[in-house]
Amino acid sequence: MELKPIIVIQDMVHTKPIVKKTHCYKWLAPIIDQNAEITIRIVGRDESKNLNTIYRKKKYPTNVLSFLVDDAHHLIGDIVLCAPVIEEEARDQSKNLEAHYAHLIIHGALHLYGYDHENKKDAEIMEEKEIKILTKLGYKNPYLLEEKKSQ
Repeated sequence: MELKPIIVIQDMVHTKPIVKKTHCYKWLAPIIDQNAEITIRIVGRDESKNLNTIYRKKKYPTNVLSFLVDDAHHLIGDIVLCAPVIEEEARDQSKNLEAHYAHLIIHGALHLYGYDHENKKDAEIMEEKEIKILTKLGYKNPYLLEEKKSQ
């Protein structure tokens, strides 16, 4: 029997799910191990701000946070997405909402696997990986969209 990752979605904001589990499996397949366990939690501004304040000492809500729970035997982690921030970003940057969620879930999963963007070299490596995965999934390069919007 083939192992399949466990993905749990906890949507604390929407009455109708905005992120589908089938999409998450597709988006995360190039990244996560077959025996990984990931919880994707969609939250509002208050919960995002609270978590960001506690864990990153930044007193504002943010689009995505990642929390590695265990990777000794297999990856277990949480990806927390702030729906209002993501929806504002998508609107302000003229991005497709599904594509933006896909990008941020992929971004969060890469953090769980140790990727980071604290310096230019690491950011380039992480962004290149995100772009490659998103392109294979049929989504546009999200960083080009951001550059266009800021010009």
